[in-house]
Order: sequence, then structure tokens, then C-alpha cells
Amino acid sequence: MENKILITKVRYIKSIFIIFFLLISHKATAPNLNFTLLYVPEPIDAYSRLINAVVHVESKGDTMAFNLTENAIGAFQIRPIRILDYNQRTGNHYKIENCYNFKVSKEIFLYYAKLTGFLDYETIARNWNGSGKATLEYWEKVKSHL
Repeated sequence: MENKILITKVRYIKSIFIIFFLLISHKATAPNLNFTLLYVPEPIDAYSRLINAVVHVESKGDTMAFNLTENAIGAFQIRPIRILDYNQRTGNHYKIENCYNFKVSKEIFLYYAKLTGFLDYETIARNWNGSGKATLEYWEKVKSHL
């Protein structure tokens, strides 16, 4: 999927250069031609690296993962208490089963990540894991996958 996106971006950029070249060469024969070329870059997902690392540590990317001991579900291993808190804070009505859906789990993760602070990966990861000294070990695992 990423290769397909990259190829599309490369083709898009090549197309822009070709159009720009044609317009410039056309301007040589038509000096009164005025144009503006705007390039709008795609937004950068500031949390994508962290998401990939957390998902790898939590479930190795398995959206159907289930931890019987913690009753944690999905790629982000979300527990029922987290869903309850998220629903109370946001007014959503997700059930724990909804966390098998990567999009829903990612939405929940990003909500808490943004509460923590912009791009403070260590604090975000440690808060996602819980509290206490175990979060230091968790952060080291996540950091190794960044």
C-alpha cells in the first residue's frame, strides 16, 4: 500500500514538472501569459511512527488480538476501563468489541496521545501503558521500534 502511494506521489510530482515545463516553454512564445503554480503538500501524520511502534509492542499488528488476562482487545490492546473513560470524555458509545476495528482503536489512542502533549512520544507511550516503573520498560520496547 505504501509503495502504491509513493508511486502515485512520484507520478503526481512528475506531472507537475511536465505541466510547469510546458507552461514555461509556452510563455516563451506568448509573453503575456500569466500563471500561478501552487503545490499543496500532503499533511504529515506526526504520530504514525509512534502508532506503528505501540501497535508492534502491544500486538505485533494483530487487529484481532485478545489478552484474556487483561481483557484487552485489538492492535492497541485496549481494555474496557479505557473505553468507559473515552466514552465518558467524548460522548461516544463504543463497546469493547469495536476495538477490533483498527480505525476505532487508532481514534482512541490518538485522543489520549493528544491529551498528553504534542509529540512527547515517551510520555504518550508510558501513559498508554499505565503507571509506575513498568512503564519505563514499556517505553524502552516502544522506543526500539521507532
